[in-house]
Amino acid sequence: MKNIVIASDSFKGSLTSIEVSDAAEIGIRNVFPQCNVIKVNVADGGEGTVEVIVKALGGNIHTATVTDPLGRPINATYGIVEQKGIKTAVIEMSAASGLPHLLPEERNPLITSTYGTGLLILNALTQGCRKFLIGIGGSATNDAGTGMLSALGVKFLDSSGKLLKGSGSDLEYIAKIDVSSLLPEVKASEFIVACDVDTPFCGPEGAAHVFAPQKGATPQMVDVLDRGMFSFAKRIAATFNTNIIPIDGAGAAGGLGGAFKIFLNAHLTKGIEMVLNVISFDSIIRDADLVITGEGRVDFQTAKGKTAAGVLEHTKKAGIPTIVIGGSVEMCPTLKNMGFAGIYPIINTPVSLEKAMQKDFASANISRTIEQVLTTIKHFK
Repeated sequence: MKNIVIASDSFKGSLTSIEVSDAAEIGIRNVFPQCNVIKVNVADGGEGTVEVIVKALGGNIHTATVTDPLGRPINATYGIVEQKGIKTAVIEMSAASGLPHLLPEERNPLITSTYGTGLLILNALTQGCRKFLIGIGGSATNDAGTGMLSALGVKFLDSSGKLLKGSGSDLEYIAKIDVSSLLPEVKASEFIVACDVDTPFCGPEGAAHVFAPQKGATPQMVDVLDRGMFSFAKRIAATFNTNIIPIDGAGAAGGLGGAFKIFLNAHLTKGIEMVLNVISFDSIIRDADLVITGEGRVDFQTAKGKTAAGVLEHTKKAGIPTIVIGGSVEMCPTLKNMGFAGIYPIINTPVSLEKAMQKDFASANISRTIEQVLTTIKHFK
């Protein structure tokens, strides 16, 4: 083999995307020492996305003082890359509004807010950014994006004209939406949002019922939040003549996906697709004989927009055989029928989870697995 591309997600809790690629390269070199190995760091729009895109495009990391989900000041980082004179901000909303910022007893989606995410966008605007790549996984919020929008100039008023701050508990009291003060820089910007769930805005399968319990909501809170989401959806329909409820992904991040779509005219896309398009993945794999991808666990969920599935979608179009490795593999018909040339677990003996996730152990297993697979391929070539 002359050209092999490695494009793996991180093995969360064990190895970064870069470390997985380095380990796989060792296995390749042991079989094809003269092979041209191209290592591509990828992510699915969640943790690690900023680092991947900034490294791929030669950008920089910036730090801004914003607020956490409860309004407390924190420092959050985001990336800025520049291409053809256009500055692009790469933001993970969890950097400001993510669940890890809260202690378990602090989780309450009635009072948490995406205001800090709005401040991150605001900071990037002051740096001259007019294009935004935003991952919205890992939120601690169910405010339908009203906190973020408030930071950018949108006003939400109750029936008495009182300004609401933007939280889950405020949603059912919104009587008027005033977008007249939305910053002109926001209107002039392009937003691409990584959204990997097709959750509707509200209802039994909506944001509150599906995700709010993970963010600390009791059954009673879920009812209040869903009632508020439905009320806000009616207000949006009256203001914009648009039904937000059935839009795929409108319920992502507690309704933040819908807010981006309706208020900021964002394009919602799968996280891995956003990343692969930005780094020009199709050009990278053009001359590849084989592509190796991977993720910590490979199972039925792999097909639902995870990194390996996104890589495979591109390689299949190019006619390039692709194998996937995983820290663990749970084989199922969905996985078997995806079209991988091979699906390989890197663990070949019973071990504890703690042992399996040790960096040196996982790296050695990746190298060994790739070497074994390529040895077989070499034998039949």
